[in-house]
Order: sequence, then structure tokens, then C-alpha cells
Amino acid sequence: MPRAPRPGGRNLYLDFLRAVALIRVVTYHAFNWAWLTLAFPAMGVMFALAGSLMARSLDRGDRSAAAVVRARMRRLLPPVWLFGAAVVTAMLLTGWRPDEGSGSKAAAWARMAFWIVPVGEPPFAPTDWAWQIVAPLWYIRAYLLFVLLSPMLLRVFRKIPWISVAVFLGLAALAQSELLPLPARAAEPFTDLSTFGACWLLGFAYRDGLVRRTATARLATVATAVMAAGGWFALTHPTEEGYDLGSIPLAQALWSFGFVLLLLRFGPTGDQWVRRLRPVHAAVVLLNARAVTVYLWHEVALVLGVLLIDRMWRVPALENSLPLGATWFLYLVAWPLIALAVIMVGWCEDRAATRAVRLWPGPPHQVRRAGPSPGPPPTPPPTLYGAD
Repeated sequence: MPRAPRPGGRNLYLDFLRAVALIRVVTYHAFNWAWLTLAFPAMGVMFALAGSLMARSLDRGDRSAAAVVRARMRRLLPPVWLFGAAVVTAMLLTGWRPDEGSGSKAAAWARMAFWIVPVGEPPFAPTDWAWQIVAPLWYIRAYLLFVLLSPMLLRVFRKIPWISVAVFLGLAALAQSELLPLPARAAEPFTDLSTFGACWLLGFAYRDGLVRRTATARLATVATAVMAAGGWFALTHPTEEGYDLGSIPLAQALWSFGFVLLLLRFGPTGDQWVRRLRPVHAAVVLLNARAVTVYLWHEVALVLGVLLIDRMWRVPALENSLPLGATWFLYLVAWPLIALAVIMVGWCEDRAATRAVRLWPGPPHQVRRAGPSPGPPPTPPPTLYGAD
């Protein structure tokens, strides 16, 4: 049954999980450790949190579902356009053309529209650096498709909640089997949606209180069983990347669903612990306010980090004193470059959300008031994934 929208501001525990997920994404792309996909399935976490907050926006009741979807697209697309403008310009300057190696020039140029509305894979230069930089766009595509489908998905979920979750897990099995005859351009979005659809619906369940209301023993049993099935499938179906869940859709779907279910059910009920740890609170606020910037530009930072380290090899003093060949050194170099991206292009997220531009978002200052009760601290402004 549909439930009344809950009042209240942000849930810093959810923001904390998203911050950890972003850090995990950057770490994984730097070190390429397959075990990280098992230790913390970041993409499943991000889809679940986005689903929860999408349901919150749809529940507000002051706008139509179409208006909510338009608002989400308005907030997502400008940062993507800015990213695309920079990447496409860089590729063109290196001599690439969209119709390069294509049979139909008109069709090749028409596919450039995916840089504007990223519902499909946009064309890019056939180079390793371009492939690395463009690779994260799959998440933007899947997120946008989930947003477009959410009004319908939320209605279906509230009629048959756990059946709809099971359907998505079944679709993940279908995607893994590759029995569905889909062209490559349709198969990739289908695989992404089927893999993470259960996590998106789990966000709906968290919003509706179903996760908290489910008996602890039953929920823990289900989550453990689903994770065990996902882990078993990963171990018995390794790919060239080994046990990396990113290349095993069914294992990803099962493991992520069980893992996120446990995170949402057994997480802390309050978030004052985040506020008390000031450095953690500041990092959580920053990463959530610049989630799209960090996600889109972190691969650019890693590519530029490699180029920067290549220049360092030419300086004998640096070559002899710094561990230039260590991956962890590249990881350390990448974070200042990500911070630079936050400062240089992060403002676009504020403009897209029609809020005051901030160079370096942080927790709001708490003003002490005279009198016995200072009142609650002001609520931070919403981020891309927060209330519109």
C-alpha cells in the first residue's frame, strides 16, 4: 500500500554510504582489485540510494511525476554536457572524427546525440585513454533510464513489492544467459537495468519502511542466502577479469542486493555520529554535493595522473626520490586532480540544481543563539540525489 511521505531532512547515513561508494569507485579504477567489488558493491549501493530518494521526490505530491522526472534530468544533464564538451573537444584536437571507420557518416554523426541525452553509448576515439574516460558513462545511462521508468516502477512495486524485486533478479539471470536475442546497443542497457533493478527497488522498499518492518531473522536469512548464491555463481563463472562482479551480471545482481539489504536494515538509526566526526561530516557533504563531478571526472584525473608521472620520470631528483612506478602513488596523485575538478567544474552541479554556487561545499555553519534552546541545525541544501 502507498504510504504518506515522511517529513524530515537529509539522512546522513545514506549520504555516508554514497561517499564511501564514490571513494570505492575511484580506488577500484586505480588499482583494479576485483575483490573490491565483493568487499563493497559500490554501484548497487548507489542505485539503491538513488532509488530511495527518487521515491521520496515522487511522494512529495507537490508536482506531477513528469515534473519530477524533468527536474532530475535538468540536474543531471548539464554536468554531463560540460564533461562531454571537454572530452569531445580533446578527442577532436587529437585528430578523431565521429565518422572515422564508420560505414554511414550520417549515422555516425547522429550518434553524437548520445553526448546530449546519454541513453546509449556515445561515439569516442579508438584509443585507450578515450575508452577509459568514457567508460563510466554507463552508470549515467542506467541512472537516467531508471529515472524515466521510476513513476511506473514505483506503482508496480507498491502493488507487488517483493515479486517485482524477484522479477528483476530473474531478468539478471536472463541477461547472464545471453539467450535474449538483442542487438549490442540494446543488450548493454538491458543488462545494466536488469543487474541493478533489484537494488533500485530496494531503495523504494527502504523509503516505504519495508526493510525496517521485515523480521530481522527472516531478512538476514534472505540476504545471506542471496549473497551466497551470488558468491557461488561468481566463483563458478570467472571471466578474464577473474571474480570481478562487474563482468558477471547475475553474481553482481545477487551479491549487491543481499549486501545492500543488510546495509539498509542494520545501519544506524541516527546520524549524529556523522556530525560529531567533523572531518567525516565535511567529506560526506562535499562528496554528495559533487557526486556527479567526482564520478565523471575521476577517470580523467587518473589519465592525467599517468601523464604527470611520465613527466616526473624525466626529472632525476623526482625519479630517485619518489615511488613513481607504484600504483598507490598514482592513486595519491589522482585525488588532488579530482579536487581540482571539483573547484573548476563542480559549480555546474549547483547551477543545474538552481542553487547558490559554492566553490568547495561543506557543512553549514551552526549559529549559536541566545536562550535555552538553540534549535536544530539548518538542513544542508539538497544534492543531485536528494530532494528536488
